[in-house]
Formats: sequence, structure tokens, C-alpha cells
Amino acid sequence: MRVLLTNDDGIHAEGLRELCRTLERNLDIEVTVVAPDRERSATGHAITVHKPLHVDQIKVPDCHAQAYAINGTPADCTKLAVEALLPAPPDIIISGINRGPNLGTDVFYSGTVSAAIEGALLGVPSIAISLAEFDNPDFRVAARFASQLLVFVHREGIPPHTLLNVNVPALELPHIAGVAVTKLGVRRWKNVFDRRHDPRGKVYYWLAGEAMDMDAEPGSDVTALKNNLISITPIHIDLTNHELRSQVMVWEEHLTAFLEGGY
Repeated sequence: MRVLLTNDDGIHAEGLRELCRTLERNLDIEVTVVAPDRERSATGHAITVHKPLHVDQIKVPDCHAQAYAINGTPADCTKLAVEALLPAPPDIIISGINRGPNLGTDVFYSGTVSAAIEGALLGVPSIAISLAEFDNPDFRVAARFASQLLVFVHREGIPPHTLLNVNVPALELPHIAGVAVTKLGVRRWKNVFDRRHDPRGKVYYWLAGEAMDMDAEPGSDVTALKNNLISITPIHIDLTNHELRSQVMVWEEHLTAFLEGGY
């Protein structure tokens, strides 16, 4: 099995190192690491088109994997690895382990999830995994869980253009209540733009914020994490609202007549 690891916290992040070490120690697999050369959190699915991408081969401590640092986004890393750097597409892509959760609507901003989405777009089964802790993360439980999930995904498969978004509570193993297959919840942020002045007096803004009003809807990833469960949310890249299509189709005749009438 050939596995590609990437992330958005940067190639020197401890979550990535722990995942690489754990996979190599517990599974007979070939691991390659292609990750940003620095932290690229909250970059979403941005790709680099207006400047060159540079590749530097480096050594990940305590890992035997070939590792490459890229001066681009997480999505760049996945795309470049699959389409240019690797001799053959990987069997599975894992993005993470992220420092901090990626729940609900976070997936639209997350570089971690976007790297996995890019893998799904390229036809490779992909997993994004995050640990719900910012300050003192211990990635060992999440890494062990990722190694077991990897075996299941490789053996059972997942549908095309689909990824699994995984969030792990920051708890020791005996305190984790179990695993829940979930849907995306709604995670609202109280965003604050701090208005500041630079040394020349020019105004600039610095975005901060905190999570608030986290929903308690049964079956959501937000609720699972609040109940000390590891959440696994299958995500596919078809954003079409299929229920709404039938309603909008009623408008087709009227809108077509509007166009034919020359506005």
C-alpha cells in the first residue's frame, strides 16, 4: 500500500510526524510526505497559479519516508504529489493530523480538509484527520486510530470522489466514548476584526474569533465530539442541492421566455 501524507500545519508539525512514525511502525506500507514548508491553516482550497512551486526534499525526524516541502497550499501539495512527484498515484491520502478540530462548516476554510478534497477530486480515497486540541496536543491516540481506519478504507474502499473527515477528542484512550459516523454540523464563529495602525499610521485589520453556538443536533460531528466520540463524516464533492433542483426547474419556462423576449 502506498500512502501520501500531507497537512496544513506545515511539514515540521508534530501531528504529521507522529502520524508518519505510527504508520511506519504499525503497518507494512510505503509512505511519502508532501506538505507545505510552513503553516498554511485556513487557506481553504486555494491553489497556486501566479508563481512557481518549489520542492525541497527534507528529512522527517524518526521517519523513513521520502519527504518534500512545498512553498504552496495544502491543495497544491496533493495536486503536485499525485500529478508530478510520485511515480504512481497513492492508494490512499491522509491529511493531518491537524492541531484543532475541523467540524461542520469549518471544512470550507480548512486547508487540512481541502488537501483531502483535492485527493478525492483526483480519484484517490482520502482521509482528513484532526485532533480537537490547540494548546497541548498529544497526537498518539489520533495517529493509532488513523492507522486502523487506513486499513479499513484500503480493504473496504469508499465511493469515488469521497473523503472521510475525522475528528478525535483530545482524551486518553480509556476516556474516548467510541466512534460515531456523523453528518456535518453547523459551527458558528464570532468573528472579530481588530482595527489597528501600522508604524506609518495606515489602518489594517486582524481577524480573530471564537467558536460559539455549536449545535447539538443528533448525528452531527459537533455533537459527537461534545460527547467524547470520534466522529467520521463521509463528504462528497457534489454540492448540488438535489431537493431544490425540482423547485428551480419550475422557473425554467418563465426564465427562458424572459430571455426570448429580449429582456
